[in-house]
Amino acid sequence: MSEAIAAPLPDGGEAVSAADLETLEQQLGRPPRGVVAVAARCVCGRPTVVRTAPRLPDGTPFPTTFYLTHPRAVAAVSTLEATGVMREMSARLVDDPALAAAHRAAHEDYLRRRAELGVVEEIEGISAGGMPTRVKCLHVLVGHALTVGPGVNVLGDRALALIADTWRPDRCAC
Repeated sequence: MSEAIAAPLPDGGEAVSAADLETLEQQLGRPPRGVVAVAARCVCGRPTVVRTAPRLPDGTPFPTTFYLTHPRAVAAVSTLEATGVMREMSARLVDDPALAAAHRAAHEDYLRRRAELGVVEEIEGISAGGMPTRVKCLHVLVGHALTVGPGVNVLGDRALALIADTWRPDRCAC
């Protein structure tokens, strides 16, 4: 079983327990790496999103600060990605200046929150999920949205709305 790495708890995150690490290993099918906090939980208490260090214990730079782990949420988002929603969202960023500004603000929020855990030169200025100019990974945007709440990552919020018939954060699906 993996261990959480020593780091200050990020704002909004909760300490990672041994039970959390066991659950994460079951969810991921492998030992979790670089987990510093549970950033969002299912209503039953199991991890849904973890906050990950910007450098993994083996030294690898890791830009995905908010990692979606809940299997049902991951599956729902994967299905959504398969429908071409990312391409549509990326096109909307080109045509909608307000949406593009909101996506850039989400990128800046993501970078600020990752910097709280340390600066890694190799990924400085790079967030995740395609931010700020495109949509590459809805899992990242949903993980960010679940962690920080509505209104910060509007495309993550939109993805959550699109999967609400399949998975919702206010109902246990563990």
